[in-house]
Amino acid sequence: MARTPRHPNHGRGPRRRWGRRHNPDGTMTLVDHLRELRYRLGVAMIAVVFGGTFGFWWFSHPLFGVPSLGDLLLAPYCSLPPEMRFSPEPGRCRLLQTKPFEVFVLQLKVGIAVGTVLLSPVWLYQLWAFITPGLKEGERKFAAQFVGFATVLFASGGLLAYFVVPEGLLFMVGFGGDAFFTALTGDEYVGFVLLMLFMFGLSFELPLVLVMLNRAGILSYAKLRSWWRGIVFGLFVVAAVATPGQDPISMLALAAALCALFAVALVLCRHHDRSRARRPGAAPSPDEPSAIDHRPTEPDRFAEEGSWRG
Repeated sequence: MARTPRHPNHGRGPRRRWGRRHNPDGTMTLVDHLRELRYRLGVAMIAVVFGGTFGFWWFSHPLFGVPSLGDLLLAPYCSLPPEMRFSPEPGRCRLLQTKPFEVFVLQLKVGIAVGTVLLSPVWLYQLWAFITPGLKEGERKFAAQFVGFATVLFASGGLLAYFVVPEGLLFMVGFGGDAFFTALTGDEYVGFVLLMLFMFGLSFELPLVLVMLNRAGILSYAKLRSWWRGIVFGLFVVAAVATPGQDPISMLALAAALCALFAVALVLCRHHDRSRARRPGAAPSPDEPSAIDHRPTEPDRFAEEGSWRG
């Protein structure tokens, strides 16, 4: 007698499809969410590994006329005057290696960092695809704008830091005069440059946070305008803390850029609040006083008439 084939799920019914394509409204169980999270993390990790491999190769090889990553990272250090840095061979600029495999670990670290930045659209999309089902239509639009502008601002901050690093190095190594010369190890120097790029890029996100809070109705333009002195002071404090070298040139450059971005954020918040106020049926700003009806209610009017007659 032939046996009846069992269902692949052993009698538990058809398996639920957990992807966004099969659940556009985002209605999934906890197990489905964990499965999708595992899938999104897997794709993001593959992208980071692929980008790190590419960055590892680019560290020592030029790319279509673009200098190698090693040359790009060495450029700020090599811009120092030859008498202020250690040069074992005249005409060459190199860093020190004090431990075995230090260059390999350094090249791997730089490759992963650069690959993560270059392939950020891939893993940012995976993050976006995971959180989108739980957002409303308006929130999805704001989140997409936030991701796009955040990427551009982070890259702009890193680019500013790259041009500020030589001036900061020149200021810091010039204290000793002719009595000292600078001999930096590869790990110390590259770690300093990467931290500088990261902190500048991260600091450039602060004005964007203010704009998104305004879009969400949490912060109004009137409140930001009344707080502008304290915010500018806070931006200078952030610039002083965010610069790894603690040199005044890097701090002032970052503070000036943040203040300029804050001014742009104020203009955007003002335009948004005015546009929202002109829309019919728009909700009033939380900072505006509510309209108070001073006319007496019916019980109050009857009480006044009774007291007048009495």
